[in-house]
Amino acid sequence: MSVGSCFAEVIGKRLMVNKFKAMVNPFGTIYNPASIFRLIHDSINAYMPSEDSYLSRQDLHFNFKFHSDFAANSRESLKAQLAQTLLSTREHLRNADWVIITLGTAFVYERQENGRIVANCHKLPTSYFQKRLLDPGEILTRFEQLYFAMNAFNPRTRFIFTLSPVRHLRDTLVQNSVSKAALRLAIEMILKQFSDKVQYFPSYEIMMDDLRDYRFYAPDLIHPNEVAENFIWEKWVETFVDDQAIEFMAKWEKVLKALSHRPFQPKSEEHQKFIQKTIELLQHLSKVVDVSQELKKMKKQLK
Repeated sequence: MSVGSCFAEVIGKRLMVNKFKAMVNPFGTIYNPASIFRLIHDSINAYMPSEDSYLSRQDLHFNFKFHSDFAANSRESLKAQLAQTLLSTREHLRNADWVIITLGTAFVYERQENGRIVANCHKLPTSYFQKRLLDPGEILTRFEQLYFAMNAFNPRTRFIFTLSPVRHLRDTLVQNSVSKAALRLAIEMILKQFSDKVQYFPSYEIMMDDLRDYRFYAPDLIHPNEVAENFIWEKWVETFVDDQAIEFMAKWEKVLKALSHRPFQPKSEEHQKFIQKTIELLQHLSKVVDVSQELKKMKKQLK
C-alpha cells in the first residue's frame, strides 16, 4: 500500500501499472504523519471516525480525518462510504508485504474546539484551527503505536518511508525547510528504533541534489516533471525490485506499448501479426499475473 502525499500516488500508480498488487491512497491525499498513521491504525482495528469528526458545508457532508474526495449528500451515506473504505483497506493490509508512507509536511491543523488534528480543513476558515509543527519525537511516538498494531495484525508487513520532494509553498519556503527537516529527523529516529522492519528511500534527496535543475520540474516549478519521476522510479526499481520482477517488467513494457499503439490500418496483415504476437506474449505472462483484461482488448482487434 502506498499512502500519503501526492508523491505516494506517483510510486503507487507505477507499481499498479507494472502489475504489482497495490492500493494507492485509499483515504485520499494526506500530508501529515499524524493523520496518515491514525488512518492506517483505524483501518487495522476497524475503528470508525467519531461522531464529532463529521461536518457539513454547502449541503455536502465531509469528515475531518479524510480528504475532501470523500463527500456525500447525507452523513449516513458518507458513513457507509468511509466504512467500506476502512474495510477494504483492512483487507488489503491483511496481506500487504509493504506499506509505503510518503510524508509531505510536519505542520498540522488542530480544531480549536477539541485540539484534534485534521487531515483536511475542507476549506473552513483558518480561525477554526490552530496550526503547529509536530515535534520529531511526537512523530516517532505516533508511529510506534502504528508499528505495534501492524505487527500484531500482519507481522509480515514492512515499512518504506519516503519524504515528498514537493515543496509546500503554503507554509512559505522558509517554513517548508523547517517542516522537511522535522520529518527527515523523525524518519531517522524511526529507522534507528525499528531498523528490522523500516527502510528509507531518498526521493527528496534525489530531487534536491541529483535533479536540482529547474528543467526537472513541471511548469508550476514545484512538482517533479515526468523526466524527474522516471529518474526517481528507476532508482526505486534498483533499490527494491528483484531481478525476477525486473525481467517481468521489461517484457511488460513491450505489452504496454502494444496496448497503446494506434495503427493506421488495423486490418492489415502486418498489424494482425503484431496483435497475434502480443497475444502470445500475454498468454505467456498470464502464468505470472492476471492479464485477462489486456487479452480481451487485444483479441477484439483480431479480424
